[in-house]
Amino acid sequence: MAVSDTKRSPTRRRQPSNAKSILGLTGPAYLWLIVTILLPLAAMFYFSFLSDVPLPGRDWQVTLSNYAAFFQEDFYRTLMLRSLRLGFEVALWCFLIGFPCAYVLAKTIKGRWREALFLMVIIPFWSNALIRVFSWTMVLRGNGILESLLDWLIPGFGSLRLMFTYEAVVIGLVHSYLPYMILTCYISLSTIDDDLIDAARSMGASRLTVLRRIILPLSMPGIVAGAVLIFVPVIGSFMEPRILGGREGTFLGTVIEDQFTSVFNWPLGAALSFILLACVLIIFAIFQPILRRAS
Repeated sequence: MAVSDTKRSPTRRRQPSNAKSILGLTGPAYLWLIVTILLPLAAMFYFSFLSDVPLPGRDWQVTLSNYAAFFQEDFYRTLMLRSLRLGFEVALWCFLIGFPCAYVLAKTIKGRWREALFLMVIIPFWSNALIRVFSWTMVLRGNGILESLLDWLIPGFGSLRLMFTYEAVVIGLVHSYLPYMILTCYISLSTIDDDLIDAARSMGASRLTVLRRIILPLSMPGIVAGAVLIFVPVIGSFMEPRILGGREGTFLGTVIEDQFTSVFNWPLGAALSFILLACVLIIFAIFQPILRRAS
């Protein structure tokens, strides 16, 4: 009995040191999250219940009018639905374009060509987002690069009139967030054993059947991760809609930005932000069973 106690005692003595080491490793990360994320969110949540910005010389009080404005004004609800639609469409287009690219990278191309294509996927992250958006204005504007090219290929083609439209916003956002879908799908596709695909093909399964019964189900975690990484920031985006959409680029994200930068109505902007956050959480809660089964 004494021997067993002596054997257990070193383990007991190690527990405090292990706890200290874990705290020392994770403590700075959690402290950074608290300072940079939780504290600003708490401040904005507090502002959302105020009638005005709590600055010296301003008369402010606690109120629910900022949240009530969203439900009383049809304008905000329309913009919410429009922003959600934009998020779904951009995520869908990123999947339709990014999944085939990821499959080619994971299963078809090998060696240095794969590295070269990976570089092309990552290059957009090396440039400033504002520069990327303004580059699309040179492509989509009237008599721009795209119209000049089409007029050269098809004389008398006419004007596309893409600039300052909803479609221009979608194009700019797809270009900005497409790499997320390609990279997440590539990670999932690269883990699929090629022998499974070869076995299915040897048993007479068509390419469509292999895609539907093997490739898509096994790559679903990457698809879901990419869709979430795209959908969440897109519904609150304001830079691409502002520059590429013009009057057609009014979404809830642009209205929130106006409240903080132009109107200086921080309480209303904070309230709209948290309503948008709550809407996203509700959508994820509704689709949670599907997402859990997919991943």
